[in-house]
Amino acid sequence: MTSGNRPAEFAEPAGAAAGNTRRSRALPLSAPHAAVLADYTAELEHSPLADSTKAKYASRLRGYLAWLSGQAGDGALDGDPLTDAVAAAGAVRDFRRHLKSSRRAPNTIDTYLSAIDDFYARRGLSKPQARRERDTRRTAPRALDARRARRYIRHVQLTAPPRDKAIALLPYLAGLRISEVVGLDLADVRLSARKGELRIRGEGRDAGKVRLVPVHADLRQALAGWLTARPGWKGADAHSAVFLNHRGGRLSDRAARDIITGFGAAADLDDDPAEPFSPHVLRHTFATQLIRDGKDPILVAELLGHGSLDTTRRYAQPADGDKAAALDALITDH
Repeated sequence: MTSGNRPAEFAEPAGAAAGNTRRSRALPLSAPHAAVLADYTAELEHSPLADSTKAKYASRLRGYLAWLSGQAGDGALDGDPLTDAVAAAGAVRDFRRHLKSSRRAPNTIDTYLSAIDDFYARRGLSKPQARRERDTRRTAPRALDARRARRYIRHVQLTAPPRDKAIALLPYLAGLRISEVVGLDLADVRLSARKGELRIRGEGRDAGKVRLVPVHADLRQALAGWLTARPGWKGADAHSAVFLNHRGGRLSDRAARDIITGFGAAADLDDDPAEPFSPHVLRHTFATQLIRDGKDPILVAELLGHGSLDTTRRYAQPADGDKAAALDALITDH
């Protein structure tokens, strides 16, 4: 497959090589490729990605589709990259080389590749293996291994009172940020005998966005236990917050964080001074376990409320412990 021919979508006017980065106006897509783009854009509208990410992904995919159209016109495609995973992998690698030869910035190339990953994942094809230009973090964020996760859960289940138990389990069993834990209102928690759902409201740049997170069976039991005990707390009738402090107001981020780190210390988990145990380690553990179990990164991103798939991709990186454990496979004379 070749990538030297540059369709008008990527044509640069004279003077671009001298530092003028202005691009010529994009030409219309062919009808089939325009339909593919329209379907993808419509699907993006229902995703929890940030609006800026949605717009960027649609724009980047348009560039890729325009390049595919040019390659198809030149007879340079091996198979159909929109339906065949092998053809797609080859096309994406060639497209990356094309972008590099066009002197696109590393960050720009990586956003193209992230958009293409998202596109193919939504089409049900395997993610093309194209190397990123700026993969600065070579290890995954700190997460608990299975032994430590069980130790934490066991300690919480055996020692925590109802409120603190629910707080301690939410980052691990639902992937919530600590601000999302304390931000829950009673109307955001829906429980039944066999299932449950949490409504998580975005903050900051994600304000106004809502994601729905299913409730794990163990978490459902913990939440039900707390909601049964909650009416006996000061402020229960006057405040809509799920988690109350002892004065009857909404529990603060810091207080919830202290509850979780206290359980971690009691379970001997605070043994890494470079990256201390925290609620976010539990959220990382939630994500790492799902990704390593082969769950769709798009699904994991939606559960976590990530605005970009690049953020979710970090959890597929090896952790420092993985590298050390890999050496156990070596044959030695012991």
